[in-house]
Amino acid sequence: MKTVPGFTLRPLGKEFIITAESIKQINFNRMISLNESAAYLWKEVDGKDFTPADLANLLCDRYEIDYATALRDSEAIAAKWKEAGIAVD
Repeated sequence: MKTVPGFTLRPLGKEFIITAESIKQINFNRMISLNESAAYLWKEVDGKDFTPADLANLLCDRYEIDYATALRDSEAIAAKWKEAGIAVD
């Protein structure tokens, strides 16, 4: 997987949002909001090739979480990013 170029992570209070850098990428029907953990993952993989396993390893390195839980969460995050159009295979 890889993040789609042209999106920027920005803080918004205690949350984070992904914003489009150009009008072509904007979907006015959806705002992409990330919690602190998802924002951390985005920062770590933005512009790089990654897999859900890579995301899981990042979560395990940063948080006290077992790998199976981290992988399940990472697969869910990756699927949401693909659905939102901010990451592709």
